[in-house]
Amino acid sequence: MLSNQILQNTIDGIKSISRVDIYVTDTDGKIVAGTGPLGEQFSAAVVSFVASPADTQSVQEYQFFKVYDENQLELVLIAQGTSDDVFVVGKMAAFQIQNLLTAYKERFDKDNFIKNLLLDNLLLVDIYNRSKKLHIDVDARRCVCIIETKNEKDSIALEAIRTLFAGQKKDFITAVDEKSIILVKELEEKQDYQEIEKVSKMIVDMLNTDAMVEANVAYGTIVHEIKEVSRSYKEARMALDVGKIFFGGKNVIAYNNLGIGRLIYQLPLPLCKMFIEEIFSGKSLDEFDEETITTINKFFENSLNVSETSRQLYIHRNTLVYRLDKLQKTTGLDLRVFEDAITFKIALMVVKYMKYMENNGF
Repeated sequence: MLSNQILQNTIDGIKSISRVDIYVTDTDGKIVAGTGPLGEQFSAAVVSFVASPADTQSVQEYQFFKVYDENQLELVLIAQGTSDDVFVVGKMAAFQIQNLLTAYKERFDKDNFIKNLLLDNLLLVDIYNRSKKLHIDVDARRCVCIIETKNEKDSIALEAIRTLFAGQKKDFITAVDEKSIILVKELEEKQDYQEIEKVSKMIVDMLNTDAMVEANVAYGTIVHEIKEVSRSYKEARMALDVGKIFFGGKNVIAYNNLGIGRLIYQLPLPLCKMFIEEIFSGKSLDEFDEETITTINKFFENSLNVSETSRQLYIHRNTLVYRLDKLQKTTGLDLRVFEDAITFKIALMVVKYMKYMENNGF
C-alpha cells in the first residue's frame, strides 16, 4: 500500500506548481494527507460521496474525485476551489495517485513473488504465470546473494542496499527473515562469478563505510531459469553457515569455494562424533595446549614444510620435529605423512563443525 508520506510528498509537489490546496482521505473520510490544516471537516461529505455513483462531485468550495485501484475505490482526493482550472488540477492529481497505487502494488506483488520463489512456496506453473504477469524475464541469468549484518532488523543496511541498486531495475532486494537481506542479481551474458565477487565486496565496503555496519555476504551459483533461483538461495544460505564455521576471517563467501567444508557441513552429528573418537581415541582437542595447536596450524599453512614452519615459529627445526613426534605418539598420526595430515586436517574441521552445531542448539 502507498504510504501516507509518499501521498503527502506528491500533493505537496502538485500544490507548489498549481497553488491549489489538495487533501487525500480514505473511504471513511479520514484525512491521510493534505496541504492545508488537517481535521475531520470532510468526513460526512466523503462518506456521502463514496456512496454515490459519481466519480467527481462539487461540494461547497471543494471538488471531490474518486481514486481507484483496479476498479476498487481506494482513496478520495479533494481539491479546494470550484473553477475549471481547479477541476483539471484535481483530475490530474487523482490520475497521478492512481498510477502511484498501481506502481507500488506491482512492487509489493513482485516482492511477495520473490520471497515465495526463494522459499519454494510456488508451484512450477504459478512461477511462470506470475512471472509473465509481473513482467519478469524467466530465462535471465541470476545469482542470489545473502547479506547478513550484526544487528537484526537493520533498516539502515536495507535502505543503503536499496539505494545502491536503485538504478538496477532487474535486480530484486528483499528479506525473508529478520537477520539477512537478499539480493537477486541479474547478470549479463558476459558477466560471471568475478562480477558477483566484485558486487559482494562493494556491498561489504559500502555498508562498512557509509552505514557503519559490519556485514558478511554469501552467494550461490549462477542459474539460468527463474525456477532455479531458490536453488541459488539455498546454496548461498549454506555458504553463509559454512563460512562462519571454517572461514571466520572472510566476509565474502562463495558456494563454489567451500571445498571440503561443504561436505562436512552435511554430515550427521553422530557420524562426526564416531569419527573423532576413532581418530583421537576418546581424547579432545581441548586437551592439546596452545603451543601444539599453533604448531599444527602453522604446519598446515606451510604445506607440511618443516623448514619454513620452524622459521616462521622462530624455533629450531629439531624442536619442531620433537613436537611432531610428540603429537604422533599421542594421536598415532604423523603430520609429515600426507595421508595422516589429511586425516588430521579433516578431524580439525569436523571438531569445528561439531562445536558450531552444539553452540547453536543443533
